[in-house]
Amino acid sequence: MRLKVLGSAAGGGFPQWNCACPNCRRLREGKFSGVPRTQAQLAWSAAPGEWTLLNASPDLRIQIDATPELWPSHANGARHSPIRDLILTGAEVDQALGLLLLREFHCFRVHATASVRKILTEDNSMFGVLARFAGQVEWHDLPLDRPFSAGGAQLEAIPLTASFPGFVSAKRSAELNPAEAAIGLLVSPESGGGTLAFLPGAGCVSDALLKRLETCDFLFFDGTFWSDDEPSHIPGITRSARQMGHLPISGAGGSLDRLSGLQRPRKVFIHINNTNPILDDDSAERRTVNDSGWEVAWDGMEITL
Repeated sequence: MRLKVLGSAAGGGFPQWNCACPNCRRLREGKFSGVPRTQAQLAWSAAPGEWTLLNASPDLRIQIDATPELWPSHANGARHSPIRDLILTGAEVDQALGLLLLREFHCFRVHATASVRKILTEDNSMFGVLARFAGQVEWHDLPLDRPFSAGGAQLEAIPLTASFPGFVSAKRSAELNPAEAAIGLLVSPESGGGTLAFLPGAGCVSDALLKRLETCDFLFFDGTFWSDDEPSHIPGITRSARQMGHLPISGAGGSLDRLSGLQRPRKVFIHINNTNPILDDDSAERRTVNDSGWEVAWDGMEITL
């Protein structure tokens, strides 16, 4: 099974459109030892000509255009896409807005928790563009208590400690199952192969989860912030990384510390915020990450399970 990283940045991408932090400013000026990144997005193919999207980022159209494997094929008619399935790990704008970019009369399946489905299809009339004809989008409620199949893969949801998006009303939130707010995923090809863990928004790592990750072959883990106080330097944000649901990379109990004992999986940071110093290839923080056995995801990165 081929898996491609279409986007590796956190919300807003890198550089972020309204940000003049040192990273964004130096990248625009051509003085930065690093590359631009679009918002976090994965895709995999378990069969020729068929692709599954893991989430639907706001940058999805750009990411499709940059990925020839996702282009329409003239041999299949005037309207065609190899995208067959889409799996949502939450209802945040960064995870779901790209769905609206797939509205042009293309049939596909969306797999999400029941709570995420209700938020998007019952509370937001804009998502009605995905139901303009019978069978346009098939919604499938993914379970939390057992494995499920989608896109030629066997998957298992990992409920994460998180809340529903801020745009969800208090009344609606009270009606929903909090365990369905955000999930990570374990992904394995149905035909056999390795196991991928996808955890781009993890605020903590329990001992039980740590044990599960040791059995995986690849780990894409939350690389949003370098330090716990990093968000406090961003105008308008008063919470710490942990309070925002992101385990920082550095410091006691940070991901480098907490996951230091993992031996088996190839470890890769993804969902990297534009302020994070690991985006700079020449930074001391990047060297620390690499010396600790971690990689930093980039747009276009590809692995095989």
